Amino acid sequence: MPTATASSCVEDAVNRRHGDLVELSHSIHAEPELAFAEHRSCAKTQALVAERGFEITRAPGGLDTAFRAEYGSGPLVIGICAEYDALPGIGHACGHNIIAASAVGTALALAEVADELGLTVALLGTPAEEAGGGKVLLLNAGAFDDIAATVMLHPGPLDIAAARSLALSQVAVEYRGKESHAAVAPHLGVNAVDAITVAQVAIGLLRQQLAPGQMMHGIVTDGGQATNIIPGRAEMHYTMRANDKAALRDLEKRMSDCFLAGAVASGCDYAVSETEPPYDELTPDSWLAEAFRDEMTRVGRSPVSAELEAAFPLGSTDMGNVTQFMPGIHPIVGIDAGDASVHQPAFAEAAARPGADKAVVEGAIMLARTVVRLAETPAERDRVLELKARRAS
Repeated sequence: MPTATASSCVEDAVNRRHGDLVELSHSIHAEPELAFAEHRSCAKTQALVAERGFEITRAPGGLDTAFRAEYGSGPLVIGICAEYDALPGIGHACGHNIIAASAVGTALALAEVADELGLTVALLGTPAEEAGGGKVLLLNAGAFDDIAATVMLHPGPLDIAAARSLALSQVAVEYRGKESHAAVAPHLGVNAVDAITVAQVAIGLLRQQLAPGQMMHGIVTDGGQATNIIPGRAEMHYTMRANDKAALRDLEKRMSDCFLAGAVASGCDYAVSETEPPYDELTPDSWLAEAFRDEMTRVGRSPVSAELEAAFPLGSTDMGNVTQFMPGIHPIVGIDAGDASVHQPAFAEAAARPGADKAVVEGAIMLARTVVRLAETPAERDRVLELKARRAS
């Protein structure tokens, strides 16, 4: 267990900043910004740690709304991810304002014990989780290379210590046909929307043969401009998910055949393009997850059992890619949202209510104490440092 001195120190530090952290959460919530456009939210998330003396690196990896705020010089570098992008039309219905504020609270708390525990605290502002894969881009740019373990949390309807998610990929499918007058000369046209219809029928039939955990969902983004014109262009976007990368690759191949079927049946040309980096499945570090579970219980929360965690997969997150690269956790901290779940308007409303404020403060305490425990457990500290050394070799 963490020492009473260090663990109580980080808890006291979070409690002292209770008002600032809640204010930050509400301020981000009040001005929702979409992926790669989170300029105000990014600046707000930096403000408190900048005042505390964190060294700020802006736009790592060339991402304008990313940052890295660092404190301390110890050999154990701990990353804390802050998300702050919102959803189109429904604002912070995923509660990223809570994520950002709890991450700031965790970083401020760990700064109080960084020298004592030999830590370097790295708060990472990671944009575009909902669409765009900010963490994947930062990983590819080397922003996580010197970090030994990374932590963050996410709000939800339940408390889940070892949260898991699905692997994901997203594509745009464009069909090109030929315009013609729909009444005068329909035989001269090649209907691109027919291609979408055939593809979606094939996808609908495929659903019966999906493996457990595989799923797909899509929208038509261009279905023609006028009823009296045979559409010469049509486009749809599809998201594919599966329990892991191998199952996702299998689903992608089968979906590719459905997209091809639309082109063959209609006589259209077609092109499939990736719309954002693929998201890997979350693979939480078992030791960190169990330490966080202890902290959940300590503050009076009731995390679902380890046996049930697999039954409550998240959607998908680019934090999955981080946990494939290094030890990390992405627990779910429950808030009172009635019957609502994430990505619903009622959840957006709940993300700025007292239950959400409690999640900000308790979440920061739980994450900070989990990191203290890691730093003070020699075998586990050595383990994550050794894994980092292997990555670098």
